[in-house]
Amino acid sequence: MEKLQFSTKINAPVQTVWSTMLDDATYREWTSAFYEGSYYEGDWNQGSEIRFLGPDENGSLGGMLATVEERRPHEFVSLRYLGQIVDGVNDTTSDEARSIAGTHENYTFRQAGSMTELDVEIDLAAGSDDEFVQMFNDLWPKALDKLKEICEREASR
Repeated sequence: MEKLQFSTKINAPVQTVWSTMLDDATYREWTSAFYEGSYYEGDWNQGSEIRFLGPDENGSLGGMLATVEERRPHEFVSLRYLGQIVDGVNDTTSDEARSIAGTHENYTFRQAGSMTELDVEIDLAAGSDDEFVQMFNDLWPKALDKLKEICEREASR
C-alpha cells in the first residue's frame, strides 16, 4: 500500500471545520476542486455506506463507494472504499473496482488554540495505479485550500 498525506491549518474552531467538511451543501462546494457537481448520498455515521458521486466528462454519473468504518465527532472519520460507481450503478467486481477496494481515507481534526489542524491520510489499495495517486496529489491540496477558505468564511460570520 502507498500512503498519501495532506494537511492544513484552518483559522476556525474544530466544530466549524467538521461541519463544513461533512455537511451536504458545503461538501458540494469544497469538493468541486475534485469534480464540479460532486456530492454524496448516505451519511457519515459509523457503519453507513456512502456514495461519492459526480458527473463524468460524458455526463454519466460516476464515483466511489465506501463505508464509514469509524466516526468520532470533531476528531476522526475513517472511510474504507468498496469499489466504484459507473453510470449510477455500484461496481465492486470489475478489475478497476477491485483496484480501489480496500483503500482507506482518514480525516483527523485537532484543535490547536484558535486553529484546527486537519490531516487527510490515504492508504491506497495495492492495486491502485499511478494515475490515481497523481490525481490525489494534484487535487487534495486544491480541495483543502477551498475547504480552508469556506471554513474561515463561516467562522468569521
